[in-house]
Amino acid sequence: MKYSPYALVAPFFLFFVAFGLFPLLYTGWASLHRVELGAPTDMEWVGLRNFSRLWDDEFFWNALRNTFTIGLISTVPQLLMALGLAHLLHYRLRGSMFFRVAILTPYATSVAAATLVFVLMFSRTDHGMINWALGLVGVDAVDWQNGDWTAQLAVSAIVIWRWTGYNALIYLAAMQAIPNDLYESAALDGASRWQQFRHVTVPSLRPTILFTCVVSTIGATQLFGEPLLFSQGASPTGGSDHQFQTLGLYLYEQGWFNQHLGRASAIAWTMFLLLVLIGLVNWAISRWIHRSA
Repeated sequence: MKYSPYALVAPFFLFFVAFGLFPLLYTGWASLHRVELGAPTDMEWVGLRNFSRLWDDEFFWNALRNTFTIGLISTVPQLLMALGLAHLLHYRLRGSMFFRVAILTPYATSVAAATLVFVLMFSRTDHGMINWALGLVGVDAVDWQNGDWTAQLAVSAIVIWRWTGYNALIYLAAMQAIPNDLYESAALDGASRWQQFRHVTVPSLRPTILFTCVVSTIGATQLFGEPLLFSQGASPTGGSDHQFQTLGLYLYEQGWFNQHLGRASAIAWTMFLLLVLIGLVNWAISRWIHRSA
C-alpha cells in the first residue's frame, strides 16, 4: 500500500525521461557544438555560435515571421468560430449529439489525409474546387501555392478546419459548467440571448478562452505537417521562395536536408524558449484575470 502508487506512476516518468527529458537535454548540448548528421558523435565545441548565427540568418527570421502570421490568421478565426459553434450547441438543438460528433471529425482525421485533400482543393488550375468557385463569380484562378499571402491563407485554412471543432467542444464543456441561475437572472432583467452571451457567457469563459489561446499559440509555433505536405514534393523549404516555411520546417531543413544537427538543435531550443515565454505570459495574464475577478 505504501509503494504501489509509485509503481503505478513509474511508467510515465520512465517514458518521459527516455523520450522527453533526455532528448531535450541532449539537444541543448548539441546546440553548443558543430555536429553533422553523417557523424553525430563527432562534436566540436562552438559555444553560442549556433544561436548567434540565427540572429543574422534571414531564413530564420523569415520562418519566424511566417510562423507568426500563419498562427495569427489561423488562431483568431478558429477560436471565434469555435466559440460561436459552442454557443449554438449549448442551447437545445435537434440532433445535438450528431453535431458534436461531426465537428470533432476533422480533429480525428490524420493531418496527411486532410492536407492532401486541401492541396487538391487549392490547386492552381481550374480543376481546383476553390478556383472553380471563384470562377463562378468572375474571379480569375489564384496560384495558391506560389503566392505569399495566398499560400499562408491556404495553410491556415487547413489548421482552422482541423482544430475548430476541438476547441468548440472545450468551450461547450465550459459553458455547461456555468450556473443556469446567471442566465435566469439575466433573462428576468430583460437581457436577450446576445446580451446573455456577451455579459454572462464570455466573462465566465475567460480562463477557458485564455487556455485555448495559449494551446493554439503553442500549436502554431510547432506547425509542421500542414505546410510540409502542402508544398510541392513535400519540400521543407515551404514554397519556392520560402513563403510559408515555418520554424518547424526550417528546423527540419537544417537538420535532415543540410545535415547541420547543431544548428537544428539551436533552432529547437529557440522554439522551446519561445514556448517558455508564452507560458510566462499566460501565467501573468492568468494572475491578472484572477485579481480582476
